[in-house]
Amino acid sequence: MTDPSPAEVELEAAWARWRRPTVVVVVALLVAGVVLRFVTTSPLWLDEALSVNIARLPLGGITEALRHDGHPPLYYVLLHAWMSVFGEGDAAVRALSGVFGLALLPLLWVAGRRLAGARGGWYALGVAAVLPYALRYSTETRMYALVMVLVLAGWLLLDDLLRRPSGWRAAGLAAVTAALLWTHYWALWLGVVTGGALVVRLILARRRGDAEAGRRSLVAIGALAMGGLAFLPWLPILAYQGQHTGTPWARPVRPTEMLTFTVADLGGGAWAESIILGWLVMLAAFIGLTGRARGGWSVELDLRTRRVARPLGLAIVGTLAIAAVVGYATGATYAGRYAAVFVPFLVLLAALGLARLDPRAALIGLLVLGGLGLIGAYRNVTVARTDAQRSADAIEARGAEGDVVLTCPDQLGPSTARVLDDRFDVVTYPGLAEPELVDWVDYTDRLDAADPADVAGRVLERAGDRQVFLVYSTSYDTHEDICPALFNALGAARSPEVLTQTSEAFEPSGVAVFLATTG
Repeated sequence: MTDPSPAEVELEAAWARWRRPTVVVVVALLVAGVVLRFVTTSPLWLDEALSVNIARLPLGGITEALRHDGHPPLYYVLLHAWMSVFGEGDAAVRALSGVFGLALLPLLWVAGRRLAGARGGWYALGVAAVLPYALRYSTETRMYALVMVLVLAGWLLLDDLLRRPSGWRAAGLAAVTAALLWTHYWALWLGVVTGGALVVRLILARRRGDAEAGRRSLVAIGALAMGGLAFLPWLPILAYQGQHTGTPWARPVRPTEMLTFTVADLGGGAWAESIILGWLVMLAAFIGLTGRARGGWSVELDLRTRRVARPLGLAIVGTLAIAAVVGYATGATYAGRYAAVFVPFLVLLAALGLARLDPRAALIGLLVLGGLGLIGAYRNVTVARTDAQRSADAIEARGAEGDVVLTCPDQLGPSTARVLDDRFDVVTYPGLAEPELVDWVDYTDRLDAADPADVAGRVLERAGDRQVFLVYSTSYDTHEDICPALFNALGAARSPEVLTQTSEAFEPSGVAVFLATTG
């Protein structure tokens, strides 16, 4: 163990003076963050409503539903059990993610302390407390908060295993690896990077004759392999999903787009404050990856990266690189929520970056990050993620028992049906299917085979002398031309009236009514 440098001694002395105000700020942010992990006013959008609809199925039906959806089942099984106890209201189904969001915080504390002592622990909590990315997925009925918990738990177990191997640590790493794979497929890319790094570590240990380091690497590789073996029963369904579902709702994206999407989502979306916050977190992470304290307000950057931070940087860059290659090879897209497999590492790197700074500068940094984070948190609480409630209100104000509600695209069906009175006959384009689920199997092929005019005719026949409401959006790549063509086909037979226009919501929709024919 090397003696601390004079700069590190100076930082520790400064930390002793600035520890109390830093802790006060972090605790205040934590109190706000705990509350904000359970508060949002938005109705459930597509992915959330769809998750609830799948999870409410009997356990035996969840697997078949997911064959048509494109995800592994662990989160849905957990949500199924959660709803059986706490119900299916918006707050209830989101609270499971809130619990996972809380569970992430003590893990960050432990991980931050391992990397940079007490300062690292407090800074990790300060960065994550009101980080809009963490708040969003703590208030969303999806698996991403769980993914972040499992990723960080796996990192801690792997670190333990490489320091002090034991059977229970190996079993724990295998279990967490399996749970990650059964939760989200992006765990595959993180697993490949981690496994590859361990193989390199094993080879280097053997070359320098370090038998103990080689043994520890081999044990860790074995634990990862055991976790992977536990995923084998799901592989036939994964293969089917890969061939028939994928992500037809968007195109593959370039690595630069991956970066900008991630930066924006870190800060809470496409607002100016959010983008600034995202880049500030990235700046802090870059300092954590490359920086060394020099004393005072100076930091020395080494572009070869610092040893303690290198594994975290490798996990982030390697995961994104593999995902980009696979995305272009398979036509899969990227969304900022997929970054859940490495956002905990970004938070830890940002905490390391703050720990390289004079504690006064770090405290200023925490105040800036916290202030911008609270702006994003306010939007997470108040801004609707979907127009579903507004659409439902417009339909209910004009509609009558038995009127037909057609959603185009079908992706508007789950969120709209969840908030709409059950007195309406709700169906989706193109198959006039029930709105609770979206069938992603051969999605674009089925759209190409459908004729909007034919679908309009079937809807009008179904409606008879009742009104037809069209819940529509043109912001979906797959439906840019389809939904306007459907609108025109319905309008050719009946007089249309637009009740609401699409907004700037994350899931926008408008409503038009096609008046019933009169005698």
